[in-house]
Amino acid sequence: MGHDHSHADRTTNRTRLLVAIGIIGVFLLVEVVGALLSGSLSLLADAGHMFSDLTGLIIALVATVIAARPANERQTYGYQRAEVFAALFNGVVLTVVAVSVSIEGIRRLTESGGPEVQGGTMLLVAVLGLAANVAAMFVLRGGAKDSINMRGAYLEVFGDMLGSVAVIIAAVVIMTTGFEKADAIASLAIAVMIAPRAYSLLRDVLRVLSQAVPADTNVADIRAHLLRTPGVVDVHDVHVWAITTGSHVFSAHVVVEPEVLSGDSGGCLLDELSACLEDHFDVAHSTFQLEPATHAAHEDHSHA
Repeated sequence: MGHDHSHADRTTNRTRLLVAIGIIGVFLLVEVVGALLSGSLSLLADAGHMFSDLTGLIIALVATVIAARPANERQTYGYQRAEVFAALFNGVVLTVVAVSVSIEGIRRLTESGGPEVQGGTMLLVAVLGLAANVAAMFVLRGGAKDSINMRGAYLEVFGDMLGSVAVIIAAVVIMTTGFEKADAIASLAIAVMIAPRAYSLLRDVLRVLSQAVPADTNVADIRAHLLRTPGVVDVHDVHVWAITTGSHVFSAHVVVEPEVLSGDSGGCLLDELSACLEDHFDVAHSTFQLEPATHAAHEDHSHA
């Protein structure tokens, strides 16, 4: 079953997010002040990215609280989709930051003059920002594998870490050569690093919201496993989707031998099919409709 959706794991993820929020929040203020003092666009861009990190972390924290609420008659699967909507918000924020930084970076490169950039201040603040991002990444790493929400938060901080590295390089160039446009170039590099991560996150969100088959799931393999179960003749009308990362849902029509539908054989088969999906394919919820071969004639729609 999906490990991220146990109560203990959600509590751990909330603690991780709270610690990361504290780290990022403090160093966001440091970067903003440093950007204003140094006149660095790349440092301001990195601060903007760090602000998106902080916003994303707060949204992710709220989502973990909402997702922990139990299912009810209105939300029969619970509120786990809140994590997906939080990841969607994170992806949109990353996209906006990438576009905004690109526009300003190009303007700085094409226009002459501009504010003087203080390389020393820029370097000091960027190094502190890098340390903050590494610390936040270490805190979030444990929850990023199993939760799309935590993965979004982790990716944002990871991208910001790369942004800090770009700012450090630009600061060194400015201090050693006086080439101040390195600052604008670094800001464009930050935008380039943000864009593919935003795309990846939005793609995964779209896969969940469109109820597509999870990327790590093969329908043909599932059908083959089920067909090897004694008493199963055919499997059709197969649907596999995810409520959120790590919480897969499966339904199918299973054609069985006539004797399966008599006595206790049907219940035993259902237990066996459910165990197969849980053990081999990490399916948290499975629904099977057992039917005799003659029933297929009554189904006039196409089957997967």
